[in-house]
Amino acid sequence: MDQAPGSPDRPQAAHGLPGCYRHPGRETGISCTRCERPICPECMVSASVGFHCPECVRTGSGTGHAPAASRPRTIAGAEVTSGDPRLVTKILLGVNVAVFLAVLADRTIADRLSLIGLAFNGRIQEVVGVADGEWYRLVTSMFLHQEIWHIVFNMLGLWWLGGPLEAALGRVRYLALYLLSGLAGSALVYLLEEPNVGALGASGAIWGLLGATAVLMRRLDYDLRPVIALLALNLLITFTMSGISWQAHVGGLIGGTVIAFGMVHAPREHRTLVQVGVCALVLLASVVTIVLRTQSLLM
Repeated sequence: MDQAPGSPDRPQAAHGLPGCYRHPGRETGISCTRCERPICPECMVSASVGFHCPECVRTGSGTGHAPAASRPRTIAGAEVTSGDPRLVTKILLGVNVAVFLAVLADRTIADRLSLIGLAFNGRIQEVVGVADGEWYRLVTSMFLHQEIWHIVFNMLGLWWLGGPLEAALGRVRYLALYLLSGLAGSALVYLLEEPNVGALGASGAIWGLLGATAVLMRRLDYDLRPVIALLALNLLITFTMSGISWQAHVGGLIGGTVIAFGMVHAPREHRTLVQVGVCALVLLASVVTIVLRTQSLLM
C-alpha cells in the first residue's frame, strides 16, 4: 500500500516536494531505490543503480552484508562506513579550537606558525618565513586563529558545509579536499601578499568547501541560488572589508571547486584515477607556485 504524503516515512515539505525521511524540513526529489523513502544529499548513498538510504545500506535490504564489489558507495565512489558521519569534520573542528586555545595561552605560537613569506623578526633577531625554509607555515597557518570572531565564523562554516560534504564524498576524499583547498589558499597568499605581512586562518579551506558545495548541488540538480547568494555575499565582504586575506579565499575557492568537480564527475570506470589525478594537479599547481615565489624572494 502506498504511503500518504505527510506520513512519518514520507513527510511532505512545504512546497510540494517530499521532505527527507531523516530531515523532514529538507525538500528532495530523490528517493532510495530500495525502500523508496525520500533522501537528501546528506543521507543519500550512491549505488550501482541510483541512491540508497543509510538504513538500507546498513541492513543490506535484509540480505546481510553485500560483497565488497557491490557495496553501496557515496556519490564520489567512497565505501560507506559505519559510525559518526561527521567524524572528520569534528576532528578538524577540534584541532582548530585546540590550537586557538593554545594561542590564547601563548601568543608567540602565532608568530612561529603563521604564514610569513620572508621577514626579519626583531624579537629573536632572525630572518623567518617560508622562503627561509619554514615550509610548514603554509600548513600550520591553516589551523591558526587569534580573534574569537574569526574562529567562530570559520568553525560555523566548517560545521555547516563540512558535514554534508563528508557524507557525500567519504572521509578520505573530504579530508583531501579540505587540506588541498587550504594549501591552495596559502600558496596564493604566499605568491601575491607582501612577504613581511602575516596571514593565518582556516578561511582558504572553508572557501574550498563552499566551492565544493556548489559543485555537489549542481551535480545533484539542486537549486543553486542559495549557495550563489552566500558566495556573492562572502565575496563582497572579502573585497570590501580590511584585514581579510582575499588571496586565501580565492585560492581556496578555486582549489576546492576543481577538486570537487573531479570527484563527483569522474567516470565510474576510471573514478579513482581521475580523482587522484585532480588532487595531484591542485597539489602540483600549489607546489610550483610556492617554489617560483621562493626563488623570486631569494634572488
